[in-house]
Amino acid sequence: MQISENSTELTDKFMEVDHHVLNFLDSMDTYLILMDSLSSTLRQGWLELASARHSMGAARVSSTLFNLKSHHASTTLEIDDVDTNVEPPLFTLCKWVASDDSEMNNGDANRKDDELSPAKPETPRARDEEPQARRAESGASPVSPDGHVQQARSRLLSMFGTLVSPKLRATQTSFEKAMEMLVEISNVRASLLHAHNQVQKDVKAAK
Repeated sequence: MQISENSTELTDKFMEVDHHVLNFLDSMDTYLILMDSLSSTLRQGWLELASARHSMGAARVSSTLFNLKSHHASTTLEIDDVDTNVEPPLFTLCKWVASDDSEMNNGDANRKDDELSPAKPETPRARDEEPQARRAESGASPVSPDGHVQQARSRLLSMFGTLVSPKLRATQTSFEKAMEMLVEISNVRASLLHAHNQVQKDVKAAK
């Protein structure tokens, strides 16, 4: 009876160790895929920006046109307050969560509420519903296609003039996707480090 119980405990222990190793390998695979996708997306964004600058002119696509006035951030990063010893931290990207200065000063509450459109991309904890690697390869964006989001994007490009090159709009989309990927990569990296720590503990326990 005692031998049977010890055998069951050892089996459970080995299964737990295997689970930790599989989690580590899965996180590593997802991390590498996302890094490759990020590199491709950034490369595409820079090429589109160069094309837009060529067609519109260097004077119209220049950092001197940036709005350097103080304004509310339209994109924020949230971090869940969790016990890192139990589970990895969770990073969430919230996009278009604040309206610009003119709308804030006008106090138009209804319009401000319409502007709220947080984009919360899936994290490694929800890979069963939609794998991160699949979203990265397809280029799908969790940004809502609602009209107010498109208006917010257009306002950001208005500094470059009324009529902007389609390549400039494509540039905006590419770098937007890159920002989403960076948050996904942060989540995967946190999961990777957490899984690595678990594997290290298993190795020490085995010794």
